[in-house]
Amino acid sequence: MQNKFLIGLALLASYGAGSILGQTNTADDEPEIRSGVAMWVWTDKYIYSPGEKATIRWTIKNAEDPNQYTLFLLRQDNQDGKRYYLPSAGEAATDIFNKSASDGYQTSTLPNAEKEILVGEGGRVASVPLSLFEDYGMHTIIAQIRDRTGTRVLKSAYFKFGIVRGTEQLPNVISSSRTLTNDRAYRISGIVQVNNNAVLTVQPGTFIIGTPGSQPPSVLLVSTSGRLVAEGTRSRPIIMTSSQPFGQRQRGDWGGLIMLGKARLNDPSGSLFIEGLPDSPDNRYGGTDDDHNCGSLRYVRVEFAGSLLRPNEETNSFTWGGCGKATKTEFLQASYGLDDSFEWFGGNNDAKYLVGTYGADDYIDTQIGYRGRIQYVVAVANSDLSNRGIEADNYERDFAARPLGKSGMYNFTFVGNAHLGSASRGYDEADSPCIYTRRGAGGIYNNMLCLNWTTRTYGGADFASIQPNMANGDYSISGVVSWDNGRNVTPTPRANTLADQVLPAFLPYADNAARKIVFANPNLRRPIEYSDPDFRPRTGSPVLRTGWTLSPDDGFFDQFADYVGAFNLVDWTEEWTVFIQEQDMKP
Repeated sequence: MQNKFLIGLALLASYGAGSILGQTNTADDEPEIRSGVAMWVWTDKYIYSPGEKATIRWTIKNAEDPNQYTLFLLRQDNQDGKRYYLPSAGEAATDIFNKSASDGYQTSTLPNAEKEILVGEGGRVASVPLSLFEDYGMHTIIAQIRDRTGTRVLKSAYFKFGIVRGTEQLPNVISSSRTLTNDRAYRISGIVQVNNNAVLTVQPGTFIIGTPGSQPPSVLLVSTSGRLVAEGTRSRPIIMTSSQPFGQRQRGDWGGLIMLGKARLNDPSGSLFIEGLPDSPDNRYGGTDDDHNCGSLRYVRVEFAGSLLRPNEETNSFTWGGCGKATKTEFLQASYGLDDSFEWFGGNNDAKYLVGTYGADDYIDTQIGYRGRIQYVVAVANSDLSNRGIEADNYERDFAARPLGKSGMYNFTFVGNAHLGSASRGYDEADSPCIYTRRGAGGIYNNMLCLNWTTRTYGGADFASIQPNMANGDYSISGVVSWDNGRNVTPTPRANTLADQVLPAFLPYADNAARKIVFANPNLRRPIEYSDPDFRPRTGSPVLRTGWTLSPDDGFFDQFADYVGAFNLVDWTEEWTVFIQEQDMKP
């Protein structure tokens, strides 16, 4: 037990002091910051050239917190780690009133502000925009709330932008290895394909920009003969996004990221062409190599992606087709996707730390015999609604196809639309539960948190095709905390009961003590403050009780996660993700 406690302290330290919003201060005379306080900060665009000037805005909701704090605003150069405090832009630490520690920091209550200019014409902190020089690479604007002494960070808000030499158009075929450096931005128009044994390496802090309206849609496609190595960091994520101005970006502005490999599918042909693109040798995936390496992704954001080519044929934010075990995928965010946030077509690559925000279809979608492992997922749907949290199939053309689609999923948090009176369906399908399985699916679905989801907690279709997998252990569910799912269903919202929350065909299987399905308010800190959520549980939350099902200690899963959902003390989404809704950035 002592080791687990020490590990928890180490994790908390590794994610920074900004993670401790809502924790009680150690000093008796320091009040606890209200956990309802929300704050986000942003600049007027992502990409700047030297000599340009940036306007910085923020929104802060003070939750009627009457206490005094010190406030800081700074720019961090993520290449060398230097920090420049505003308004003076010097390296010596000063608060927003330009007071240093030797002067005595000036304290204040937290303001209420909406899209207020901090730095720029009429700004609260500086009345002129921020001047940007030849400091190429990714930078972070950080707004901090500190205690009255100015020494302890209680809350931080982050926004990433880049200073570049220019924007380069990527060729439609990359057939020899190359590196994309973070001193430039890169534009995609149409399909950009990596093939011929080429390795495309992307430096941390690089921006890749999709072009709306191109035909075919803008897609970064890694064929079975290519590889992508895109390894960002927490302070310098790789951002793939739309070229449209802030406030005007939309789902489907560009096509997204597709990676194809040679691992097994359960189609008899052993090979298929990827959904959403025309059939060609470079668009096909599948084979016999379950160890195939499609590449590695770490700290990558894909925003405003997913293009509809034909009915029921779309590209997704992240797509893996037949990728094998050597493929590395962790710390990924899909934001404002038109189709699925993360979709697997066969293969067996694993994934950890996935974030889906404001997508229009499913967040986790598996089919054609996907056999990988996934741990730590959070998905949040705003008032636009979404579709299913998990949509798991074996194979739509043959429900009994082998190898069986049997993925292992642990520690997911799904938070849906909390507004009563909204439409009673998902984005494109009326039956949109949190967990949806069909078409002969197998799989392990453990330690799932479902809050405010669209129509119910658990269900699906083709129950008879799934029953044999339930009987032989190829399908199981254990550990679900459910609350207020289907509250938008009209005329009568669904009750927090097993009968109302589980599709009738699945009810006999779910009505079993071994399933550990619990109906209780999970008591999360700030789950539906969409532009600044906090999905961690409060003390006493039912997700923290003892007795949940541990994942196997197989070298991938983390057995430290003895709780339901994706979070305990540590907010692993801090800094590298963005939750700001598009309307909240519109000037």
